[in-house]
Amino acid sequence: SCLQTSLSIWGWGSLGVVLFLVTFGPFAIFYFAFYILCFVGGSKTCKVTFPTLSFKCIEEMKREARPIKIDRRLTGANIIDEPLQQVIQFSLRDYVQYWYYTLSDDESFLLEIRQALQYALVQFSARSKETDWQPYFTTRLVDDFGTHLRVFRKAQQRIAEKGDQMKDQAEELVDTFFEVEVEMEKEVCRDLVCTSPKDEEGFLRDLCEVLLYILLPPGDFQNKIMRYFVREILSRGILLPLINQLSDPDYINQYVIWMIRDSNCNYEAFMNIIKLSDNIGELEAVKDKASEELQYLRSLDTAGDDINTIKNQINSLLYVIKVCDSRIQRLQSGKEIDTVKLAANFGKLCTVPLDHILVDNVALQFFMDYMQQTGGQAHLFFWMTVEGYRVTAQQQLEVLQSRQKDGKHQTNQTKGLLRAAAFGVYEQYLSEKASPRVNIDDNLVAKLAETLNHEDPTPEIFDDVQRKVYELMLRDERFYPSFKQNVLYVRMLAELDMLKDPSFRGSDDGEGESFNGSPTGSINLSLDDLSNVPSDETVQLHAYISDTGVCNDHGKTYALYAITVHRRNPNSEETWKTYRRYSDFHDFHMRITEQFENLANILKLPGKKTFNNMDREFLEKRKKDLNAYLQLLLNPEMMKASPALAHYVYDFLENKAYSKGKGDFARKMDTFVNPLRNSMRNVSNAVKSLPDSLAEGMTKMSDNMGKMSERLGQDIKQSFFKVPPLIQKTYSDPDHCRVAAPIDDNVDDNIPLRVMLLLMDEVFDLKERNQWLRRNIKNLLQQLIRATYGDTINRKIVDHVDWMTSPEQVADAVKRFRDAFWPNGILAETVPRRDKAIRMRTRVAGKTKLLEVMPDELKHIIGAETTRKGILRVFEMFQHTQLNKRMVYVFLERFLETLFPQNKFHELFNKLHSRSKQMQRYKQRLHSTQAPSLQK
Repeated sequence: SCLQTSLSIWGWGSLGVVLFLVTFGPFAIFYFAFYILCFVGGSKTCKVTFPTLSFKCIEEMKREARPIKIDRRLTGANIIDEPLQQVIQFSLRDYVQYWYYTLSDDESFLLEIRQALQYALVQFSARSKETDWQPYFTTRLVDDFGTHLRVFRKAQQRIAEKGDQMKDQAEELVDTFFEVEVEMEKEVCRDLVCTSPKDEEGFLRDLCEVLLYILLPPGDFQNKIMRYFVREILSRGILLPLINQLSDPDYINQYVIWMIRDSNCNYEAFMNIIKLSDNIGELEAVKDKASEELQYLRSLDTAGDDINTIKNQINSLLYVIKVCDSRIQRLQSGKEIDTVKLAANFGKLCTVPLDHILVDNVALQFFMDYMQQTGGQAHLFFWMTVEGYRVTAQQQLEVLQSRQKDGKHQTNQTKGLLRAAAFGVYEQYLSEKASPRVNIDDNLVAKLAETLNHEDPTPEIFDDVQRKVYELMLRDERFYPSFKQNVLYVRMLAELDMLKDPSFRGSDDGEGESFNGSPTGSINLSLDDLSNVPSDETVQLHAYISDTGVCNDHGKTYALYAITVHRRNPNSEETWKTYRRYSDFHDFHMRITEQFENLANILKLPGKKTFNNMDREFLEKRKKDLNAYLQLLLNPEMMKASPALAHYVYDFLENKAYSKGKGDFARKMDTFVNPLRNSMRNVSNAVKSLPDSLAEGMTKMSDNMGKMSERLGQDIKQSFFKVPPLIQKTYSDPDHCRVAAPIDDNVDDNIPLRVMLLLMDEVFDLKERNQWLRRNIKNLLQQLIRATYGDTINRKIVDHVDWMTSPEQVADAVKRFRDAFWPNGILAETVPRRDKAIRMRTRVAGKTKLLEVMPDELKHIIGAETTRKGILRVFEMFQHTQLNKRMVYVFLERFLETLFPQNKFHELFNKLHSRSKQMQRYKQRLHSTQAPSLQK
C-alpha cells in the first residue's frame, strides 16, 4: 500500500509538471524560481523598512496640516471687519465645529465654509456701498409701516362689524388681518410664513439659497455640501432667532418702556388704561400685584406720620382692585357698552357754549360736520370768514396809520384790497348768486350792500350781519339746539375729555350765552408765511442765482439753479436757498404773463435750447440771463404796479418743491374758460395779497371759488370737445390701497412733513375726519418743522441717513448683534419665556407710558379720545407675534429689493408666497365674481 501511495503522488506530480509546461512553456519554470527568490528577499528587507516608511508618512501629513493664513478683510473698514470676523468665528465654532471634530480632524472643509462666508460678505458690502439708502429709510420703510397699520385698522373694523364674541378674538384678528392684506396687496399674502413654523423655515432656506447664488462664485455654489451648511447657519442659526426676537410682543413692550424710561408713570394715565383695558389677563395681573402690595403694606408696623402715608397707599390699592374687579366682571358678562353710546342714550351731558365751540379746534370740527349734514354750513363758514376779515382789516389799518406817520402814502391801494376782499365775502355768501346762500333779513343785507358801495370798508362792516348769523345758529332748532342732541355732540365731549369731567359749565337750554362781536381765542386756519406776505414796502425781497449744477435723476439729466433769497422785515431778516430747474422758470413765466398781460412785454425769459444745453459755458450764460430776469421781476416799481404779483413770486421763491401749473395745451384750452373766471380773479388775487390772518379766515371761500371755476371750466372743455379730461383721475378706495402714493406735491418733497402726516393719517385715522382738520394739522406741522429745523431739513435728513449707514454705526450694530448672541464670547442660552403675569403687567406699563408721553397739544388739536384710540391701536398692533413677523418680513423684503434692484426680488417673493391659502381663496373669489360678467 505504501508503494501504491508513492506511485500515486509521483504520478499526479508528473502530470501537474507536464500540464504547467504545456500551458506556460519551458521558460515558465525560470520565472517561477525568480518570483520565489524575490519574495524571500523582500520579506526580510520589509521587516526593517516598513515602520520607517509609516513614520515618514505620518510626519508628512502633520507638516501639511500647518495653519493657513486667512485674509480677514471684508468691508474695507477695520472697525467693521473685526467684530464681523468674531461673528463668523463664533458661528462656525458653535454651529459646525462642535460636531465636525467628532468625525474628522481635517480643517479644509471648515476653511472652505469660512472663505465662502467671507466672500459672500465682501460682495454684500460692495452692494451696500453702491446703494442709495435714503429712499428706503425715508419713504419705503414709512410706507410699509403705514400700510401695515392700515391693514390692522381695517381688520379691527371688520371684526367689530361682525360682533361675534364667541370666537377667539386673537385668532380671528390674525385671520382677518391676512384677508385684508391680500385684498390690499393683490399679488401677495404672507400668512403661511407668519403662522406656520415649517413654512417659515422653508421660506428662509429658499431665501438664503437665492442670496448665496447671488453672492457666491459659481464653483462654491455648486458644492452642495458646503452650500447646505452655510444655508442652515444663516437661516436657522442667525435669521430665524433674530426674527423671532424682533417679533416677540414682550420684547417690543420692554423696548418701548426702555425708550421712554425718562418718563414717569402718571397715576391718572394708569387708571385710564385699567378702565379702558379689554384684556382680562392684564386686569388679573394688575389685581394680583396690587393684592400682594396691599398684603405687604398691612404687615408693616408703622407709627407717627408714616401711618397716614401707608393709609393713603392702601386706599389707592383698594381702589385699583375694585376697578379691576368691576372691569373683569363686565368683560366676563359680555355687557361691555361703548361709553359714547351710553352717554348719548342715558347720560346727563354738560353744555358747551356755542362761542366756546367756535374757537376750539376739536369742537369746531364736529360742529362743522353737523352743519354740513343739516345744510347750514354756509352760516358757519360765513361766521369764520368774517372773523378772519375783521382781524386782518384791523392789522391792515394799523399798518396804514403807521405808514402815514412815516410819510408814506398807500391809502388807496390798501383800501382797494380791503374793498375787494369785502365784496368777495358778500358775493360768496350774501348775494343772490351765492350758493349756498346765508338766509337772513333782506333789509340787513341791503344795508350792507349800500355800505359797501358808498363807504370805505372797516373791520366792523360785517358785525351786524355776523351777529344775526350767530343768533340764528344759536336759536334755530336746526342748528345748535339739535346739535346738542346729536351723537356728534357726545363724540365731541369725548374728544374734549368732558364725558365724566366737564370743564365747561352752562345751562341746558343755552341761556346765558352771549356774543361780543368776536369771542376770545383764535381760529387756527394758518396758511404758509411766504404765500401770504403783505405787499408792504417794509418787506424787502432780494434773490439771485448763486450757483448752478447738473443733476442726474433716474437717468434724466437736467440743470439745477440754486437761488439765494433774502427777506428783510422791520424786525427780522431771513435767508434761505431754493432750487429750481429751467422748466420751473418757464412754467412760472407762463403763469404770471397769463395773469398779468402787461408783463409779457416787459419780462423776457431766456429761450430754450435743445442740444448741448448741459454745456458749462451755456449754463453760465443762462445763469446770467436768469439773474437779470429775477432782478427785473423783483424791482419795487414792478411789484408796486402789480400788487397781486407778490403771491406768485413768493410761492416761486419759497423753499419747497415748486408746484407746476398746466401745460401749454391746457393753457390754450383755458382761453375758453378764462372769461368766466375774470369776475372772481380780482377777489382771489386780493385775498392772496393780504396778510396771513385774512387769508386764513377766507381760506374756505377761496377754495370754494377755485373748485367752482375748475368744475365749470372742465364742463365747458368736455362739452366742447366731447372727450374726457386730459388727465383722468383714478378714483379708488383709499382704504384698500397701499400707503405709497404721494400725499400731495408740496408734502411729498418735504420728507419730515410727509412722514409725520402719513403716520398721523394712519394712527389717528384722519382721512375719516373732515379735510378742514387735516389742513390745520398739515399747516401746523409745516410751521413746527420750519421753526424746529429751519429750511434745510431735507438736507439734514439725508445727512442723518448717511450717518446711520456710516462705518461707525454699522460697526456698532454688528457689535450689538455679537454681544446679544454671544455675550462674553459664549453662545447665549435661550431666554426662558417670562411669566404670563409679568408679561401682562409689562403691557400695562407700556401703554401707560405711551399715553403719558403724548403731548397735551396733540389732544387739543385732534381730540383726547382720538389720541387715546390711535395710541392704543398702535400698541395693540404689536401684541400679536404673527403680525409682527409679517412686518419684519416686509421690511426684509424691501431691504433686499433695494440692495439688489436688478435681481427681480419682487417677483421672487411673489412666487415664494404663492402657496398662501388666503391668496388662493382670494383668487377663487375674484374668479367667481368675474365669471358672470365674462359670460354676459
